[in-house]
Amino acid sequence: MEKFCTWDGDILVLNVLGKPSSKCDAIGKVKGNQLKISVTAAPENGKATDHMVRFLAKEFGVSKSAIEVVFGQTNVNKQLRIRAPKTLPTVIAQAL
Repeated sequence: MEKFCTWDGDILVLNVLGKPSSKCDAIGKVKGNQLKISVTAAPENGKATDHMVRFLAKEFGVSKSAIEVVFGQTNVNKQLRIRAPKTLPTVIAQAL
């Protein structure tokens, strides 16, 4: 079974299942080979993904420019590459 996160040097590769229009921004549970991440932004022209990047930048202690959306800018299925994260949320730290 493929993991939802892995290291590529100092880059954390994260497979995400996005949930837009949620009540709050939150990192959820693992679902298959993806990590569920909820955001309050509506899914309009990639705005939810942009909001997710801002939210995750704070969670990982990096700048927004340190997070690359590899694919899924306008889809709930995404892959993110986070360059040199300073902190790891608990669910990710436990998986690695």
